[in-house]
Amino acid sequence: MKSMVEAVRTDVTAASQGFRMPAEWEPLECVWLVQPHNEETWPGCMDRAQAEWQHWRNQLERVVRVRTVEALGIPTNDSWIRDFGPVFVKDVHGRVAAHSFTFNGWGEKYEVRSLDDSVPDLMAPELKMPMWHHDFVLEGGSIDSNGHGTLLTTRQCLEHANRNPSSRGEDIERTLCESLGVTNHLWLPGGIEGDDTDGHVDDLARFVRRDVVAAVRANEGHPDHAMLQANWLALQAARDERGQRLELVELPHPDSLHYDFPADRFGPGGRRMLPASHANFLFANGSIFVPVFGGASDDVACQRLEQASGCRAVPISARWLVVGLGTLHCLSCHQPAAHT
Repeated sequence: MKSMVEAVRTDVTAASQGFRMPAEWEPLECVWLVQPHNEETWPGCMDRAQAEWQHWRNQLERVVRVRTVEALGIPTNDSWIRDFGPVFVKDVHGRVAAHSFTFNGWGEKYEVRSLDDSVPDLMAPELKMPMWHHDFVLEGGSIDSNGHGTLLTTRQCLEHANRNPSSRGEDIERTLCESLGVTNHLWLPGGIEGDDTDGHVDDLARFVRRDVVAAVRANEGHPDHAMLQANWLALQAARDERGQRLELVELPHPDSLHYDFPADRFGPGGRRMLPASHANFLFANGSIFVPVFGGASDDVACQRLEQASGCRAVPISARWLVVGLGTLHCLSCHQPAAHT
């Protein structure tokens, strides 16, 4: 099979073949998960994080098939399959293919994540679909698609020197166009406190319909206020692939959550703000699974997301999952259904 680099040289790109990154609310074949298992990621609360994960899995299985890479005998360093798993695309005939981008542990912040980086290739025999391979570093949580060629991302992450240091904005856009069928790039400034991914968009702003984006805002005085306001202003000025303005839905910021991390091989530990966000939701076949944290913002977020998306909102407690610095969207990888 040709690599994507070879394909580009012969002008056989995913975009020219009619492949696109579908919207996440489109019908799903399954959702891939990895159970929390890395004790360093959930220090002192692994049992509670696993209990939340199991409850979420049980709820997911009511609307979509759930699969795990563990069942395929594939080992992982951690559970964040959104970032190291395959990125699926679909062509005009409903055929599904996948991309295997390079995963370098969010800019080599931790130990080498070679097991995680190998997951898409090890899944390939089971998936039985074309898979293009890239040297380009890209995490699934850093991008969000409306299914019609418009993609949301952040400059803080994709232009960070720890990902693809020789790539400029236009180079990155070209790669996303050739691989994911992106024709319209919407760049937000950056991310929230506590996020170790350098500003993944799935904690900030997400498409809930083709021209509707749900974005998190915070009150003045909150550590995230300035950045989230900059993102909001960028979205107000943005246009979709048709040149139309976006409709914006405001998501409340949860009450600030903190956790006392013990010292480990990555640092001295200490009290840290957690990246709790209702934007880390997951669509699945007519439902939208919303991370909630036990505060006043939970019901508001669920109501607004349900109304904006037209999907049934299912609140999922993520108070302990977020200690790992991510929740539902970060812990999942959705596979679109073929021929729909």
